[in-house]
Amino acid sequence: MNGVLIVIIALMFLLLMIKLPVFIIGLVLVYWGVTSMKKLKRQKKTSKVAPALLTIGLLLALTGCVSSFSDDESKEPTSSANEKEDVHKESAIVDQQSEKGDKLPNGVPPVATETDKSTSDDNPTTVDGQDKNGTVNQQKPAKMTETSGTTAQVPVKLVKTIDGDTIKVLYNGEERNVRYLLIDTPETNHPRLGKQPFGEEAKERNRQLVNSGALTLEFDVGERFDKYDRLLAYVYVDGKSVQETLLAEGLARVAYVYPPNTRHLTPFEEVQTVAKQKGIGIWSVENYATDSGFASDVVPTKPATGSSGASTQPVTPPKTNATPPPSNTAGGQEWFKNCTELRVKYPNGVPEGHAAYQSKMDRDKDGYACER
Repeated sequence: MNGVLIVIIALMFLLLMIKLPVFIIGLVLVYWGVTSMKKLKRQKKTSKVAPALLTIGLLLALTGCVSSFSDDESKEPTSSANEKEDVHKESAIVDQQSEKGDKLPNGVPPVATETDKSTSDDNPTTVDGQDKNGTVNQQKPAKMTETSGTTAQVPVKLVKTIDGDTIKVLYNGEERNVRYLLIDTPETNHPRLGKQPFGEEAKERNRQLVNSGALTLEFDVGERFDKYDRLLAYVYVDGKSVQETLLAEGLARVAYVYPPNTRHLTPFEEVQTVAKQKGIGIWSVENYATDSGFASDVVPTKPATGSSGASTQPVTPPKTNATPPPSNTAGGQEWFKNCTELRVKYPNGVPEGHAAYQSKMDRDKDGYACER
């Protein structure tokens, strides 16, 4: 039992030495000084060493206790200060996002004042403005665009024309697809809709326009990117609206109207009304351009033609009499029921004036019957 107590006391002493080394050293010196003074008293001697040890030990013990408590108290405020600093940073992030037009954590966009719209130069956003839970994604840097809420135009460099309402440009040092705001043109190579009537015409006209001068983009007050990560913008060449030109020429319809990106909706609709009245382009075919898209099935298809310009559609041959007409043996004529029989004897056909030539076998009227 005594051995166990000695071990426990030794462990406690060791822990105290690690935790409070100055305090323990002070206690040892106090104990040493007290025992020395008792020994000197029994021997009836005097010495200055014992009182000095006692005094130094008391000072060290008191110093160790005070420093230990000071350390404990200093740790708590530091932790609290760190927590306050973290909260401060989070508040600053939310405030910064609110100033720049990001959606707040509850998914509601902040109300923009006229001053904010006119003075803000950048408006970051994500593809959909928020993540699946409706909160702003703070892990990834927000995408930046210029001229937030203003009609200022940003110069860009054309990379290529994709179709009638989409181009690729060099914007802020990287290539970006740009989807034209508020209009829709027929498709040229859609995976589901395929190639639609007037799609190639719209693409070619768009290509001509964007290659004809200085290209600039104008952003509206709403989302800057669609779900396909394309920039949403109004496109200009030498200050003239490309969208308005396509609408005026009957190669586009007003579509995909999502407020608040509706700055030029009224003039676009007015131009479209004039094109409808003229019946040009997509408006030349009744019920082709609809509110939900383009109805390709109402457009009559042109018959395909071969290299000679003649129709390649199958043509039903005229009926012939089963009984051959009487042969003119005096004239030396040859009679064949059809080209199949004629080609057995004359594989390459016969010219006009030949004994076997019949006008009914010269369908293209080029003076040669049953040619291959």
